[in-house]
Amino acid sequence: MREYLLVFVVAAAVTFGLTPLVRVVAVRIGAMTAVRARDVHTVPVPRLGGVGMLFGFLASVLVATRLEHLSQIFANPEILGICLGAVLITLVGAIDDVRELDWLTKLAGQIIAAGAMAGMGVQLLSLPLFGVTVLPAPVLMALTVAIVIVTINAVNFIDGLDGLAAGIVAIASLAFFLYAYQLSFQYNPPNVFSTATFVTAALLGCCLGFLPHNFHPARLFMGDAGALLLGLLLSAATISMMGNVDPTVEVSRNATVAIALPIALPLAIMSIPLLDMTLAVVRRTRRGQRPWHPDAQHLQHRMLHLGHSHRGAVLLLYLWAAIIAFGATSFAFVSGPLPLLVIAVGVVAAIALTARLPEWVRRRRV
Repeated sequence: MREYLLVFVVAAAVTFGLTPLVRVVAVRIGAMTAVRARDVHTVPVPRLGGVGMLFGFLASVLVATRLEHLSQIFANPEILGICLGAVLITLVGAIDDVRELDWLTKLAGQIIAAGAMAGMGVQLLSLPLFGVTVLPAPVLMALTVAIVIVTINAVNFIDGLDGLAAGIVAIASLAFFLYAYQLSFQYNPPNVFSTATFVTAALLGCCLGFLPHNFHPARLFMGDAGALLLGLLLSAATISMMGNVDPTVEVSRNATVAIALPIALPLAIMSIPLLDMTLAVVRRTRRGQRPWHPDAQHLQHRMLHLGHSHRGAVLLLYLWAAIIAFGATSFAFVSGPLPLLVIAVGVVAAIALTARLPEWVRRRRV
């Protein structure tokens, strides 16, 4: 655990320290987010924050190569593949932050980054369905690329309020880390040093190192460089964990839960971004619009329409993400009905706060 703590601290410190420099560069080269009809900020804000997070992640990788135990994960090319994918996707996002790429070029860039990462070993080897389900290699490769692209765009869709995407990905990363770390203890012999656990620890550091600069009022946006990077790293952890789970190892005292967790947990942890993306695609398609056509009806916009403040909306979405992510993860640690009870109580509290908090705040001010 101490090595993971060091990785987290390095990623957070480098990201936090370099982000002001990235902001200066963004202002000088004109990487600014103009005020548009669908936006909630009122003045142009520089972007490119993802570049700082990329350096934070790469610094954590460099440190890990020198650590006694974590260095063993470099025995295979997975980490190098993740670094290559991270650099490529950040480059695509950074170019978009400066020059506004069209959707097809951005998609092509995402496919190239995902394919490069998969080609270096970050891909599904099997699916933990009905025991071990091994599909033809081209199908598994296509599924791998699809997971990366869906996750990238889910994070990009949720990046609409200051600190929202970084906070939700931080929550997802912590939940992933806890599950992957717990899973490692179940093997014989136990080995807590894995690619998925390392990536989630570093990703958590990158997000928390960036948040002080990005929380409302943001001094810098992560831009597509950041949203695409966070989505790729989160998908890399998901693929590494899900594609290599041994279904004979029970990660919960409940056998049914143990079988379902490898598939259900990633979906639960990413539920808020995935829900927002799904609703956006359905909403735009029903209107006859293209799915990637922007609008101002994302979950974060709906929270503002209910009367929540900018910070209040972000914190409430954090709460929803935490309830679902940690609620799902708790099944790996606690048996019986207690996790369901805690999730139910949390959901009721979140619903009450979402629906009534603006009214309670207004009454208190009167």
